[in-house]
Amino acid sequence: MYHSVDDCRDDPYRVTVSPERLQEQLRRLRRRGLRGVSMTELLKARAQGTDRGLVGLTFDDGYGDFVDNALPLLRHYDCGATLFVLPGRLDGVNAWDPLGPRKPLLSERGIRTAAAAGIEIGSHGLTHVDLTRADAPVLRAETEDSRRRLEELTGGEVTGFCYPYGTVDRRVMDAVRRAGYRYACAISPGNLTGDLALPRVHIGQEDAPWRLELKLRLHRLRRRSRTAPEART
Repeated sequence: MYHSVDDCRDDPYRVTVSPERLQEQLRRLRRRGLRGVSMTELLKARAQGTDRGLVGLTFDDGYGDFVDNALPLLRHYDCGATLFVLPGRLDGVNAWDPLGPRKPLLSERGIRTAAAAGIEIGSHGLTHVDLTRADAPVLRAETEDSRRRLEELTGGEVTGFCYPYGTVDRRVMDAVRRAGYRYACAISPGNLTGDLALPRVHIGQEDAPWRLELKLRLHRLRRRSRTAPEART
């Protein structure tokens, strides 16, 4: 789970990695015989039993630096990714973050550029609100309207959703299902499981290769400990 790829000296929320760090991380993946792919490609391969060696890469929020800083590196290392964007904040900024610098978000042109380069476009909602606190009309707009607007923008089907802040409960997950999404990404969805509650590992500037390995192992242990009681019943 990535966010912004840019200068990270002023980054109180630790959502930014430098282009140099991203390059180091992608190089490490490739040297290990792994390849980054979109979530749709990963889930399709998993269903077919052919996902060995694939790693899902996601970029949340749709920062404007994706096209200039992340996309060239993904191309260089022959990796795909899923970019979760906010169609209600096109050409806007990350106004939901009260601290830190204002970061420009992608325009319509930027999203189309990423899509034309083979990057999967998914919805991050319309405006980046905590959906577990949203009333029914807002929840419907953030899920259904965002999908419709992105499909009009890209001319392609949008099948992936990403919960803002990673927060999700059963009501929100059901709304995402009704909106027609086939999968949705969270962070640590607790007892919720399945393709509409996919866990992810946060990646930041401090994640040198050895930290990546450690994070992955710890993430697997946490998921195993949470699902084991359910599996026994």
